[in-house]
Amino acid sequence: QVQLVESGGGLVQPGGSLRLSCAASGSIFSINAMGWYRQAPGKRRELVASITSDGSTNYGDSVKGRFTITRDNAKNTVYLQMNSLTPEDTAVYYCNAMITTTTRRIWSYWGQGTQVTVSS
Repeated sequence: QVQLVESGGGLVQPGGSLRLSCAASGSIFSINAMGWYRQAPGKRRELVASITSDGSTNYGDSVKGRFTITRDNAKNTVYLQMNSLTPEDTAVYYCNAMITTTTRRIWSYWGQGTQVTVSS
């Protein structure tokens, strides 16, 4: 099986920074892409940032210029550096990965989520 474990969430003041981590483990043959989504109460889950196997990145319009997604291929880990945080960034952040398993099947996996709260 494949597991995604997020860490790094917490409470931060407006204008502050936070770094999220997501580590994938299990029956992994290759990781096609990894990304971060978020969901606030009463809102739909939305894309925050993603990164593909060749390093191509994509960001949601609301976080462009403030957030940066990076990866460590050796650790099967993706990071999200969040700067200039505002209360609108408050949400549960979920890690997602498109993974080819050792049986050569491609599946999308989700982490359990980590809470990010931006408040004074």
